[in-house]
Amino acid sequence: MAAGAAGLPLVSSLPAQTRELASEATVLTARGGFALDENRVRFFSKAVKSPFKVMVIADTHLFRDDDRGEHHRQYSARMARAYNQTRHFKTGEPTNPEKGLVEALHVAKAAKVELVALVGDMVSFPSEAAVEWLSERMAEAALPYLYVAGNHDWHYEGMEGSLEELRQTWIEQRLRPLYQGQNPLMEAREINGVRFVALDDSHYEILPEQLEFFRAQVRTGQPLVLLVHIPLYAPGRSVGYGCGHPQWSAATDRNFELERRPRWPQAGHTEVTMAFHREVFSTPNLLGVWAGHIHRSSLDVLNGIPQIVTDANATGAHLLAEFLPAVG
Repeated sequence: MAAGAAGLPLVSSLPAQTRELASEATVLTARGGFALDENRVRFFSKAVKSPFKVMVIADTHLFRDDDRGEHHRQYSARMARAYNQTRHFKTGEPTNPEKGLVEALHVAKAAKVELVALVGDMVSFPSEAAVEWLSERMAEAALPYLYVAGNHDWHYEGMEGSLEELRQTWIEQRLRPLYQGQNPLMEAREINGVRFVALDDSHYEILPEQLEFFRAQVRTGQPLVLLVHIPLYAPGRSVGYGCGHPQWSAATDRNFELERRPRWPQAGHTEVTMAFHREVFSTPNLLGVWAGHIHRSSLDVLNGIPQIVTDANATGAHLLAEFLPAVG
């Protein structure tokens, strides 16, 4: 169990870009507190006028495929076997990714959540059968949801092309229905005055238009929650853990051969990605960051802002978040 609380950072202590945004925005709330207990988190804020709940699901790794995927078996073989059977995150009993998703959606339905946030690696590779099955389960649940891709959602291992090219290709050819008409790389959804901002960082980099989109959300002055698949770098975490790690580069890429993908750039992160990281953890109206990717629960607090990573839904895990009015 962990808990934390933090007030707004002094505007004078913020980087120049964020200081400008903070001065433009009418920040409606001082950042409140939060409490994390296993797979449940509560946020307390004066900006929240009435309680509501959100479910966060990541890393389901659905591997369903059919004859339509025959021509891609050379690219899907490893991940098609990776999560066929798992152990339940609470009971330790045998389970599997499809059961994990159904269980989480049942919990979400019972909790009457206002939003289900699917934060990446919902499928292990972009098979038509898996995406269709996921879309059908979300339709049956009849709950509002948003989706941001993970690095496996659009990756056929060994297929030629840059990461950006492959992401764009499989978003258009397979994943597009999950976005429900929204921009695949960036979306904002407002619930009871809180804006949930989803950005695709699934190849570890942030694009200039995504940074500008984030800045526009900051300027609203409303309380924000950032949703990404790959967590943001936190001191002490490994290079593979987070987007924005200062040592991220070709020299530290340990998995490119296993995953049969292009190696990370020799020069490391772009300045846009590094600026995004700096600004996120200096944003005065950011309540928290939610992510997946690492398949285990974790909590880091940077400048008073919690980053919470949910365990893999392939094991039935999920994060239930509750937003409550701050008292006093």
